[in-house]
Amino acid sequence: MPDAMASSPFPGFFLGGFECSAQRRKDGRRLDLIAATRHDLLAEEDYAALAAQGLRGARDGARWHLIERVPERYDWSPVLPLMRAARKAGVRVAWDLCHYGYPDHLDPLEEGFAAALARYAAAFARLCLEEEGQPPILCPVNEISFWSWAGGEVGYFNPGARDRGGELKAKLVAAHLAAGRAARAAVPGTRVIAVDPLIHVLPHRPEDAETAAAYDRSQWDGWNGLLGLAWPELGGGPDGFDVMGVNYYWNNQWEREGEAGRTVRLGDPRHRPFRELLRDAHARYRRPMIITETSIEGAPRAPWLRYVCNEARAAMRAGVPISGLCLYPVVSHPGWDDDRYCPNGLFEMPPRHGRRPVDAPLARELARQAALFEAFRRGEAVPDEPESGPAFAAAWEHSEAARIAAGAEAERLAGDVAATEQR
Repeated sequence: MPDAMASSPFPGFFLGGFECSAQRRKDGRRLDLIAATRHDLLAEEDYAALAAQGLRGARDGARWHLIERVPERYDWSPVLPLMRAARKAGVRVAWDLCHYGYPDHLDPLEEGFAAALARYAAAFARLCLEEEGQPPILCPVNEISFWSWAGGEVGYFNPGARDRGGELKAKLVAAHLAAGRAARAAVPGTRVIAVDPLIHVLPHRPEDAETAAAYDRSQWDGWNGLLGLAWPELGGGPDGFDVMGVNYYWNNQWEREGEAGRTVRLGDPRHRPFRELLRDAHARYRRPMIITETSIEGAPRAPWLRYVCNEARAAMRAGVPISGLCLYPVVSHPGWDDDRYCPNGLFEMPPRHGRRPVDAPLARELARQAALFEAFRRGEAVPDEPESGPAFAAAWEHSEAARIAAGAEAERLAGDVAATEQR
């Protein structure tokens, strides 16, 4: 077993991630999930609650669209309360600089975006050093590959383009590189995380094989570009990122039928164990890895965490250096499309008597897993739990919230297909 946790930039293995998406939807409405969950107003309570649950690491967002309303003028008031609350609670934060959202005077498909992000990243790194007393951990651009599909291929959110996914992906890679290098130049020792989903895409019919394979290959594009393994003209190289962040949800494996998709659920013989996806990712890049997002809605929350943790330990036994796992989101939140309440956090969103309620089954499983990982780190024998997969699959089948989420996914995919057919 590699001593993966020893190299972690965080005090412990488990992190809590605050949903901080800030994109403009295709109808023009600006999302701000930090404000929607009142994390901006409840930062001290939120970070104290994380620490109370043993979570000494976090992901959070610096909302660029609020910080730089005027070009090259930075107002840090939207992020300083979060930063100071985390420090007070003793929680180390990895900051997302551009979580889909950016100021209205910029466009990632236009010239000047990368330079603007680099200036902002350098200024933010200096702020972190002043406020946190150490070089920061930064994710310059969240989910390059997903964003390029959502914002550049199907117009799901900003910049609202269609059939320009490859162009947007290259622009985001360039911006991520410029920002990471600018932050390191401003504050040596800054650590850069590159985050994207791990997926597995299968064909529904033989004629879908090429489409499915293209989707599957696309997951590596962002990381490849940052390391100079693709688009060498963008200047990627070994310094493209320090830590590989992988996002993995219950619906990250699916089959394609033309432009439509259907989730391949755990228990389906075509479903690949998460441990195999983790091994594949590490074999490509040989970088330290953090599971930066994972969750599900409703009652399967605890069984899902059990499954993911068991798969992570299996991958670590095989030599994959996983140094953290982030419950994301750690606070339940309104949905992007319709404000539907998404009960997927360790904490529910509406406070009661000044505190956000804790999902008790998930909290118990988190405590159990924390103890298992501590034993694992000490070199004790922690047996594999092969029943964790079937237990999650059974919980999913009996979960109304999960079925609602699946219906929302199917509706969104159907909308994407309709939009594609109209072009």
